Amino acid sequence: QVQLVESGGGLVQAGGSLRLSCAASRRTVSSDAMGWFRQAPGKEREFVAAINWNGDRLYYADSVKGRFSISRDNAKNTVYLQMYSLKPEDTAVYHCATDSRPERLRGGMYAYWGQGTQVTVSS
Repeated sequence: QVQLVESGGGLVQAGGSLRLSCAASRRTVSSDAMGWFRQAPGKEREFVAAINWNGDRLYYADSVKGRFSISRDNAKNTVYLQMYSLKPEDTAVYHCATDSRPERLRGGMYAYWGQGTQVTVSS
C-alpha cells in the first residue's frame, strides 16, 4: 500500500558524510511517522532515527545521536537522514520505514519499509 524508495547510499571514508533520502508513495495513517533502520551482516536490525509528521518529535539511537539528523519534507512525502562523522561501524543497509507514530518506530515496529540502500564507511 505504501512504497518506500531510498537513495543516497554509497561508499564514504570515515569522518565523511552522506545524506539518505526516502520517498513514500502516499500518505496514510500508518505512514505519518517516518524513520530509518539499519542492518549489518550478522547483526540484528537496529533502529536509527524517527520523526513525526510535524517534525517536533525526533528520536535517535544512542549510537548516532549528535552525528545524524533526521528531517522531512511533507510536500514530497520524503524523509532525510543526514549523516556526519561517519564511522566504519555505521556500515549497513539502511532501510526507510513508516508507521503511525515515531514512538513505534523507536520501539522497532513499522508498517512498511523500503528495500534499503547500502552505506559503506571505510577506515
